[in-house]
Amino acid sequence: MKVEAIAMQEPRRRNAPRTAPGADLPPAMASAVRAAIDAHRTRRGPLLPVLHAVQDALGYVPPQTLPLIAFELNLTRAEVHGVVSFYHHFRSAPAARTVVQVCRAEACQALGARALEAHARQSLGVDWHGTTADGAITLEPVYCLGNCGCGPSVRVGADELHAHVDAAAFDAIVAAAREGTP
Repeated sequence: MKVEAIAMQEPRRRNAPRTAPGADLPPAMASAVRAAIDAHRTRRGPLLPVLHAVQDALGYVPPQTLPLIAFELNLTRAEVHGVVSFYHHFRSAPAARTVVQVCRAEACQALGARALEAHARQSLGVDWHGTTADGAITLEPVYCLGNCGCGPSVRVGADELHAHVDAAAFDAIVAAAREGTP
């Protein structure tokens, strides 16, 4: 009798979500993610372009958006998370108001970038992808800024490039960034 009652119930899809993916997202976040998906859904291999568009719109790829992205692109959450966590470009938390990138490519390393990397991490008190305690600076590695003959190179924000950066120059760059002056 108990078996019959169970058999009479409506069948449940094995991996069906309990709520619609994205239903719990803030409206602005959900809108940005859906716009990114809609813009790239028909492309071959749309996941990377979608993730880039989400990060461009929100400043990071919020972990709570992954189920919606996975559902809409017919992927698993693990696949989406794997891509986000594999590529250092993608952030899973908001960056500070200023992102400082230190070039780690071979040309910059040949010109002293390893010493600069160590100084940057020590002076800011964070490791790669970390944000300072005051929330002012996020430190990121980058693997070429196209300024190879003038290394070590540092980029502040999206377009402020510095060449021949040593520890003293780095400290001055960070001080200016904290003050909000280029």
